[in-house]
Amino acid sequence: MSNWESINQLFADLHAHRVATFKPEELAVNINQRKYLVEHTDRSKFIKAGDVVESLALPEVEGGTVVLDTLLSNGPVVLIFFRFAGCPACNLALPYYQRQLYPALKALGAALVAISPQIPEKLKEIKHRHRLEFLVATDFGNKLAEKFGIVFTADEASQKSALAKGHNMGETTGTGTWDLPMPAVIVIDQDHVVRFAEVSPDWLVRTEADPIIEAVRKIHSVSKAA
Repeated sequence: MSNWESINQLFADLHAHRVATFKPEELAVNINQRKYLVEHTDRSKFIKAGDVVESLALPEVEGGTVVLDTLLSNGPVVLIFFRFAGCPACNLALPYYQRQLYPALKALGAALVAISPQIPEKLKEIKHRHRLEFLVATDFGNKLAEKFGIVFTADEASQKSALAKGHNMGETTGTGTWDLPMPAVIVIDQDHVVRFAEVSPDWLVRTEADPIIEAVRKIHSVSKAA
């Protein structure tokens, strides 16, 4: 792909900046939470290739509704789960997917949907700020993320650190809870079957664009051969 860039390099740069600027105790809270999730998350609950995704409808931040069946009638669908509009990592990830993923998916006839539990009134800000051309939708109550086995709750240290800085996650997202989805990418074919799924307990590790594009291309190859 021309003008290729790595999302994980963007995150490595973000972490390096934090190492240089965060107070040691603040940095430790961030690192320890991510480390705990990597070491203790039950990966057996994660959505995986071969699973079937039922019909779903989610509110889009501009006021419409994202209906999976409607999107699948035109081609494969790629779902990207992220945390919330003010999340620094998400503000790197979504613009990256706009640049490196969305154009290729559009050319392949696939839809891209970014999903967060944050309420639409708060979530639309990230779409407008980065001029995202793909759909951004709200998963109220993390219901879909729960089905996919990707929800986590911030630990006590993370909550105390955030509250000390005046940030209450329940208020930030409008959900009233500290529950958030782990970053995840799910590619669904037109038979509702998951063909690619990757979940990142560490939110500073994300799926590069190329494997997602390749998964969609394989769906097309299988369809042509059938």
